[in-house]
Amino acid sequence: MANALYKQLNFVKTHYLTKRNFPRFAWGLLLYTLFVIMWGAFVRASFSGDGCGANWPACGGEIIPNLNRTPKIIEFMHRISTTPLAPLLLLLVFWSRSIFPKGHQVRSFAVITFLFTLMEGLVGAVQVKLGATAHSESILRAVIGSVHLTTTFFLLSSLTLTAWIGSGEKQIRFKNQGVIGLAIFIAFAGSLILGVSGVITALGDMLHPSATLVEGIRQDFLPGASFLVRLRPLHPLIAMSVGLYSLLIAGLLSHLRPSPNTERFAKRMGALFIIQIFAGALNLLMKAPIPMQLLHLLLGDLVWLNLVLLSASAMAEGVPVIEDHRFGLEIEEGLEVAGWKDYLALTKPRVISLLLFTTLAAMFIAQKGVPNLLLFLAVGIGGYMAAGAANAINMVIDRDIDGRMKRTSTRPTVTRKITSSNALWFAFWLASGSFALLWLSANLLTAMLALAGLVFYVVIYTMLLKRRTWHNIVIGGAAGAFPPLVGWAAITNNLSALAWVLFAIIFVWTPVHFWALAILLKDDYASVGIPMLPVVRGDRVTVIQIIGYTVLTALISITPFFIHELALGKIYFVASVVLNAILFVYALQLFQKIERPRASKLFHYSMLYLALLFLMMAIDRSVHL
Repeated sequence: MANALYKQLNFVKTHYLTKRNFPRFAWGLLLYTLFVIMWGAFVRASFSGDGCGANWPACGGEIIPNLNRTPKIIEFMHRISTTPLAPLLLLLVFWSRSIFPKGHQVRSFAVITFLFTLMEGLVGAVQVKLGATAHSESILRAVIGSVHLTTTFFLLSSLTLTAWIGSGEKQIRFKNQGVIGLAIFIAFAGSLILGVSGVITALGDMLHPSATLVEGIRQDFLPGASFLVRLRPLHPLIAMSVGLYSLLIAGLLSHLRPSPNTERFAKRMGALFIIQIFAGALNLLMKAPIPMQLLHLLLGDLVWLNLVLLSASAMAEGVPVIEDHRFGLEIEEGLEVAGWKDYLALTKPRVISLLLFTTLAAMFIAQKGVPNLLLFLAVGIGGYMAAGAANAINMVIDRDIDGRMKRTSTRPTVTRKITSSNALWFAFWLASGSFALLWLSANLLTAMLALAGLVFYVVIYTMLLKRRTWHNIVIGGAAGAFPPLVGWAAITNNLSALAWVLFAIIFVWTPVHFWALAILLKDDYASVGIPMLPVVRGDRVTVIQIIGYTVLTALISITPFFIHELALGKIYFVASVVLNAILFVYALQLFQKIERPRASKLFHYSMLYLALLFLMMAIDRSVHL
């Protein structure tokens, strides 16, 4: 009898538990796990968590209960759906140990998955036993829900890696990842924080529904509101911050750890980010119906899984490491050791100066006077750090072309006074410090907007557009329009119509400013194949475009005077008319005769124009208190 059973087990192992079938089973198990998670979310959203009472694993004190109520049916079916997971994962562990050698990561990830599954069951049991279900709005329920979410994410991660590496992909190299390893860790930590905020928001929406969106927003800020309600406004801001950071990491990994898989998952990160934004907005506008809650959760899980696969692809054995990890290389090669001036040069202080001025001027405009000095200094420092981080990353990405252009050939990343790895470390700490400083001194909206400008400059402009299309500066130039939003939000913690006018002014001004410079530098850009407008379309077309954007700049900058709600008076109107007239004259002179002195005059005046326009707006708003 025993011999026959052994033969049957050996037959199953030989014909079914093969290396070829393993990934199919693992991926199928992942899909089933996602289904179980969605069903569990439905149990919560339908107030069915107490359908079996405070009994576990029995339902209402019975192993096979009398299913006479809908909540009991829903909760019992959820328990039934989770029951196969433990034995199936135990089979996965046995299977992995039989086909992969000792020390292989698939074996480890399979065991970790099984352990997290047991932990999930334990957390669910504790939640039921303590009555933290259905209509409970205790802090305990929020804590248990957060632990549940964290355990679920870890379970999904280990199961995904089991399937991924079990499919024949390279194992992960965890050591010696430098700043990239830390950046990935921060991305996962941020995603967990986002998930926890989502749990609290979902509980608040479920337990304190509102008839309209406006009523719901009003509830969020009532002094006596439940903590579940008062924490809701943070979730969208955390979601945008974490999403923007994930886009930044995806862009960096596709550049610094190039492989087909890394590029594929980096692109998916962008697509999922956009889809999730729309889903979150719909969930808010529709007042969180159950189908939208489930879709939002599913998309959140998919974003997490994509981050797992992106990270695994970037850290896989054999993937090229573009940045240099050899710290102190400048000493080994006999080069001059980098000093503080070299690191300051990484931030491009001359470029930042005008952006920083618009940030600080926007604070005066929003305040209608002099802002708090400490806040003013903190926003100035935080804004500089964010822009400096973006410029440092830009120098790492563009090092190959910077070395071949006369204007940029002395940058510290080109001369190797600062290695790419050290530049990235510097940029990472600048960006992290900026976000923390702006959040603590101002608010989360301010920190998120500064991060948005950084991500837009690095990912949208530098990585996606700069080397591909002459529209690079038109679209990518929006990165330079974020600073006034940062300054405005620091004062008001919102973005009014006038804040967006400031954004629009810089957005349409940027082509005028930059294309005048591009005419001066077109030979440099042509030598490295950067498709700036003068290079691909010629000077005449460029100047015609400059004229068009000059008209747009004038129209948008004068419009606020005619909109009463924006509260701008005659001081600003007169100043804007004069400044725009001079700008148009310089643009027209360049159109009449395209030559370097006239292009240079337009370029330099455009900077003075923007600074004076913002200054006069600040003065006008202060006078009209």
